[in-house]
Amino acid sequence: MTIRSLKMTSRTKSSETRVEQPVKGEGPHQVIISVGSNIEPHKNILLSQDVLNHETQLLAIADVIETTPVGYTHQPDFLNTAYLVETELEHDEFNAFLKTVEDRLGRKRGPIKSGPRTIDLDIVIWDGQVMSSDYFNYAYVSTPVDQILTGHRISVHR
Repeated sequence: MTIRSLKMTSRTKSSETRVEQPVKGEGPHQVIISVGSNIEPHKNILLSQDVLNHETQLLAIADVIETTPVGYTHQPDFLNTAYLVETELEHDEFNAFLKTVEDRLGRKRGPIKSGPRTIDLDIVIWDGQVMSSDYFNYAYVSTPVDQILTGHRISVHR
């Protein structure tokens, strides 16, 4: 996989490897979302930022990186980034919200799980807990997420 950093402008409001389940509780919850697109990626990443800026508390956006596809390789390269947001929703409700954002931005789920997409929004960190093993397995997830973790001095329970 090849990774190359790109610049995009946007607006913002100011040991053991395991994946844990989130603890239910009162919000706001701090969430880091992995973002990817390879269908009109500049446009769709900016649109997803706009939606999350208006419908959640968007706190930070990692640099955008360009990556080669993993799995199904006969498709365009991806642009990937990560967002730090706060939400009052609980984990399952927020995940469902992210899937509706994907649908609103034209995401079509086809027979190829790793195929082309307008936008992919996945919860990686929830209140300091790693929620996706993709964080440990794919640089296109960990590179932007680590930039947010380091830049905002967020500690993570692995």
